[in-house]
Amino acid sequence: PDAFLCSVNDVKVNNIVDQRGRNVVAGAEGFLRQKLSGQGLAFILAGGSVVQKNLEVGEVLAVDVSCIVAVTSTVNIQIKYNGPARRTMFGGDNAVTALLTGPGIVFIQSLPFHRLSQRIARAVTSPNMRENPKFFIQIAVFFFLAYVVIVSSLILTDV
Repeated sequence: PDAFLCSVNDVKVNNIVDQRGRNVVAGAEGFLRQKLSGQGLAFILAGGSVVQKNLEVGEVLAVDVSCIVAVTSTVNIQIKYNGPARRTMFGGDNAVTALLTGPGIVFIQSLPFHRLSQRIARAVTSPNMRENPKFFIQIAVFFFLAYVVIVSSLILTDV
């Protein structure tokens, strides 16, 4: 729900809550959304590789909920739970899948922020990483980027 970074000209950002109870259990990615409207240029934040997929009428794409960056308003989003309900309620990777049904355009990221932070945490705890002289520079860059993302999302969106 925090993909919006900044915009030029007349772009409006509205925070929207999905009223379907089934999507609330999926976490913030499942029911909190930002709607961009108006004329202008909007910049959105994504991690890893970003793929644009044009869905045809009735075409269905199943993706991890956290990998969705942006969708057009014509795309229908349904939440599907993988595995038992206790796994969904108490966390776990790939516990929730989004079924995106066309027509419309979908942007998907390969490395959401929480996965990036998990990779950095694994690297930090690795004994080989602590001996690397670039370690502190990499950690400083990570914290700076995290700070920029958090501050920009707080400043640029209406809470």
